[in-house]
Formats: sequence, structure tokens, C-alpha cells
Amino acid sequence: MVEKWEKKNQFKPKGLDGISDQQIEYHFESHYKGYVKKLNEIWQKLDSSDRAAANQNYSDFRALKLEETFNYNGSLLHELYFANIFGSGSQISQAVKQDIEHDFGSYEKWLEDFKAVGMAFRGWSLMVFDLNTGKIRNIGVDIHNSNGIWNAVVLLAMDVYEHAYYTDYGPKRAPYIESFINAINWKEVERRLNAAKKAYNALMVK
Repeated sequence: MVEKWEKKNQFKPKGLDGISDQQIEYHFESHYKGYVKKLNEIWQKLDSSDRAAANQNYSDFRALKLEETFNYNGSLLHELYFANIFGSGSQISQAVKQDIEHDFGSYEKWLEDFKAVGMAFRGWSLMVFDLNTGKIRNIGVDIHNSNGIWNAVVLLAMDVYEHAYYTDYGPKRAPYIESFINAINWKEVERRLNAAKKAYNALMVK
């Protein structure tokens, strides 16, 4: 049976300080929904793809499977991104702050690192919970299906592709990053972190 990724329209943010509704509209309706559309097309084609002709140099099956991960991650990361800034920005809880301080030394060091990743990479700055070690890490992603850590749960996703900020800031990425930080819904981060910690505890070898 062909899979289908449903567009989650309820996660479209509005009324953010520093990130305009027009910027969100372009980003959500064009880029995010574009990934969803292509992912569904890929799944449709995979249903009848000739697996016997699979080849590592080139084959239709290889091309579809490669672009499946690009569009799947593009759809997923955008949903995580929009959910991270949906609603009004909220204050970080003491519990989340303590976990960050444990792994980075201080909240300020984490924030400096997260912003630096956002400036250094072409696609995404991600705060993740590493299920291999039980630690919070910041990782950078140039394209959706590269640079990731296996078994990592995304807690906070910041899109730094130009399409995320050019309407509001042109080529100036730094002020967009500041606006994103101010818009973070830390309650959503905490929800994901609590779920990730439960998963880590369940996976630990006793």
C-alpha cells in the first residue's frame, strides 16, 4: 500500500515578533508543502519501481530511495521547526535549563554554540537528544539527508536556509537567528525532551 504524508496545517505559526506572517506563508505553503508533495509522489512511484534493476551507479530505484530521504527529512524537519515556534515564545523551564547546563556547562554556552551552528551550516541548526549517550547536542545539517546522528531525537529545529528569512532580512542571517531564539516555544522543546529521556531509559542496557 502506498504511504501518504499529510500536511499538518495546524502548525502554521502567526503573529511572531521578528518573523512576519508573509515570511511564514512563503515558507510553509511553498517549501514545506513542496517537500510533502514530492515525498508522496516518490512513494507512489516506489510502489511500482523495478527493484530487480537496482544499481549503485544509477537506477530509478536508487534515485527514488535517495530523494525519499531528502523529502522525508525535509517534511519532518519543517514540521518540527514550525511546531518549535508555534504560538507565543515561552520562557525556558528550570528543568530544561538544568539539562542543558549539565551537558554544555551553562545555558549561555549552549546558546552561543547553537547560534554558531546556525551561522556555520547551510541548512539547519538542530538541538538533539542523543539516544546513544543520553546527552543533548547541537548538530549542523547542510542538506536534509546528511550530517545527522543516528538515534538522535530533534528537540529544537532552526531552519537557516535562505528561504527561512530572506523575505524579512534579505541576506542577513544573524538577526533572523535572534528572532527565532525569541520565538521558541520551550514547552514544545520540553515535551520532546521528556519523551526522548523516556526512550533513552527504555533503551539502556540493564
